Amino acid sequence: MSAVRQEPGVRELLASGSHDLGTDLSDRQLDRFEGFTALLLEWNKRLNLTRITEPEEIVVKHHLDSLALLRFLQIPPDSAMIDVGTGAGFPAIPLAIARPDLRITMLDSVRKRLGFLEAAISELGLSDVEIVHGRAEDIGQDARFREKYDFAVARAVARLNVLVELCLPFCRVGGTFVAYKGPEAAEEARDASGAIRILGGRLDAIHEFELPVGGFRRSLVVISKVKATPTGYPRSAGTPGRNPL
Repeated sequence: MSAVRQEPGVRELLASGSHDLGTDLSDRQLDRFEGFTALLLEWNKRLNLTRITEPEEIVVKHHLDSLALLRFLQIPPDSAMIDVGTGAGFPAIPLAIARPDLRITMLDSVRKRLGFLEAAISELGLSDVEIVHGRAEDIGQDARFREKYDFAVARAVARLNVLVELCLPFCRVGGTFVAYKGPEAAEEARDASGAIRILGGRLDAIHEFELPVGGFRRSLVVISKVKATPTGYPRSAGTPGRNPL
């Protein structure tokens, strides 16, 4: 009689999947990911933070997807990163767990999410992670944040010609903006070519890949900041979405 194949548990799935993406997690880091998953599911009952509610799906579609950045980009130690429209903390919290040397800012405009993000930072014992409440259009004009970051990242659901206006202003000249996208990334990049140029960016690469489990097709659009963003951008709140460049 052949042995019954056992499906991997959440911890094993995360360990093997992250290894396939080029990141080997320690036991302490795996503990933190398990704690984050449990916290997300608990708070999700009240706040509807994610439509994905199976732990295995959270591992693949949130945690591993977030960590894919580390497969394709060389991120120097002590880099400053901002996650624009972080939502439930993706990709910021997985990246903070995997790379505790990074200095990460999580930006979101929905106040009710802040309690969850604060609880996650506290319970997971994350350091060098801060939360900023506000709209990217407003915070991107604030001298404390404008052109201060080595990396800006976004998994927000918006087309690339909108995201570049919201995110490139945060990158210093020489920095990098990375947009997490699906299989339509090349088309979006073509549509956003004018916006990228106006905002001081240059399209460097589109990395297409499949997540280690489930065959989900994903892309990372990598845009370098080659000159300062003109002072008029980002435009006032809501304008980038209503009238993309």
